[in-house]
Amino acid sequence: MPLPRAERPRSLRDYAYAQLRDAIVSGALAPGERLRDTELEAWLEVSRTPIREAIARLEAAGLVHTRRAKETVVAPLDARDAFAAQRIAASLHELAVRDAVPLLTDADLDAMRAANARFAAALRESDVDAAIAADDDFHAVAVAASANPLLPGLLEQVTPLLRRLERARFAGLAGRGSVGDHDRIIAACADGDAHLAAGLTRDNWLTLERLLAASVTEEPDHQETP
Repeated sequence: MPLPRAERPRSLRDYAYAQLRDAIVSGALAPGERLRDTELEAWLEVSRTPIREAIARLEAAGLVHTRRAKETVVAPLDARDAFAAQRIAASLHELAVRDAVPLLTDADLDAMRAANARFAAALRESDVDAAIAADDDFHAVAVAASANPLLPGLLEQVTPLLRRLERARFAGLAGRGSVGDHDRIIAACADGDAHLAAGLTRDNWLTLERLLAASVTEEPDHQETP
């Protein structure tokens, strides 16, 4: 399991979770791949306890499955789960923006503009990872500004599952997201129109649901026998 490691934070449990989550979302750990404690310990250089705690969080998020109480495997890609996650994510981000607009500072708006500029650059360069990271940064501004302590944890339950299928489905970024959508959200936030900004945010997230639905519809129902 020759995977890269990030710098470890204070919490080994959070470190193990973040590393495994990111490897699954990126596809470095493939659907159906078995996760063996001894291999994970050698890769992450942590003990079994934080790994098992991380596995429990990943299972709650639908990213892994435990079979026969001992064997843990990376969950298969499931568009239905992603659709469910998408609706929840859209509603949570709508709530975040509605609460955040009265509290946004000029610095927050500048952070949104900067993230959108990175998003636009990544789209031009067809850099999927950078585009998704910039999109996450853009929406994270409102989540933080909303001052709702439950939102980050709730979003962490659904976003990795959604991002995982998103990365797997789209070889390119055509239609992935609209820089113009973000610009309109920023404008509504700057005007203090919480209702409009929240609705635009929900529509922006639900665009991905339609793209995922189209990708599933376009897939063949069966494979031809050679």
